[in-house]
This record gives sequence, C-alpha cells and structure tokens, in this order.
Amino acid sequence: MVRTPACGGNEYSGDGHGGEALVLRVSLATGRMSGSSIESDRLAPAPGTEDAYYPGNAGQPHPGPTRVALPAAIRDAIVAHAHAEAPNEACGLIVGDRSAADGGKALRWVPLRNALASPYRYEIAPDDLLRVTIETDDADEVFWGIVHSHVASPARPSPTDLRQAHYPDALYVLVSLAPSEADPTTEAESLRAWRIVDGGVHEVDLVIDG
Repeated sequence: MVRTPACGGNEYSGDGHGGEALVLRVSLATGRMSGSSIESDRLAPAPGTEDAYYPGNAGQPHPGPTRVALPAAIRDAIVAHAHAEAPNEACGLIVGDRSAADGGKALRWVPLRNALASPYRYEIAPDDLLRVTIETDDADEVFWGIVHSHVASPARPSPTDLRQAHYPDALYVLVSLAPSEADPTTEAESLRAWRIVDGGVHEVDLVIDG
C-alpha cells in the first residue's frame, strides 16, 4: 500500500517495506531534510486541561497489534541512552524484520543524535537518519519503532508527536524519566508504545522479553 503523507510541505511515499527509505535517500541527497526528520515538542496545557489535546482512539478500533515483545536488552539500552542524553530529549530507532503492524520482530536498537539538543524537542540528526535509512533499506529491514524520551512528562505522544506521525506502520515508543511515572514497585522508568493511525492514538502493550 502506497501512502503519501504531508511532511512540513514536502511529501514522500512508501510501501511499508523500505519504500520510505528509498525516498528519504533521495530527499536527503537533494537537501530537503525538513520533511523527513522526526520531531517532537512538549506543549504545556493550562492547569486542569492536561488531556484537552489528546484525541484517544478517535472512535476507531485498535489497528493492532495490541501487544508486542521487546527484548530486555533493547529496553535497557533505550533507558540508558535516555539517561545519558538528559537533560535533553534522546532519540533513536528500533529496526525490525517487518513492521510491528505486520507482525514483525524488533531486531536491534540504534541510538541517534538529537540535532536540537533540547529538553523539549527532538529532531533526529539528518546524517544519522540518512545512514540508518540506507543500512535498513539495504538489509531489507524496516523502522519497527521510532523512539524518544520525555524528560519530565508521561511516556505518551505530545501534540507535535501526533502531527509529525508520518510512519503509521511503525510503533512510537516513548520513555519517561519523570520519577512520578516510574513503576511504584520496581522504580523502573515508564516505557510505552503507541500506534498513531488516521488521527487515532492506540496504546500497544509492551512485553519485555528476557
């Protein structure tokens, strides 16, 4: 299936199995990076309206999968990277054999640089994104998960995360470093996964494997 989402005035198309990579390669080579970067910020709502922006499932059924397995080694590496980059937001990609939407498995974690070096926003460094896109495409792999951290807010998509969600087959994986979001028993950082499809936000249970 070919999709052509708008990305900051530019467009790309993909087939869910490396098609995005081919177009990203051309886009980066011609200098049109703004439509290919993955970016987020924290918008602070007025007190008492913290959920006002949040669309929930937008009345749509869950697109699946409702649960995925994530290797413990990848989970630990994501959390370690988030702490290493604090107080700025961290970012990276989980590469898989197929998309999570197609039942694919997470194969490896690739930490990347936040070009904005900000505690409120992130943008994957263009040369990092180009390198991983080429490697992933050449290996016939896909972006299984798009990852970033929230330094002081819950591990769920922000308004800009929703606007910039141009990979509907991928999982959006967020880690929160806020102590209030940690597991009350283990004190482990909150790590949550989401599908963002057609304006709806659907949580996917993460089962830590191993």
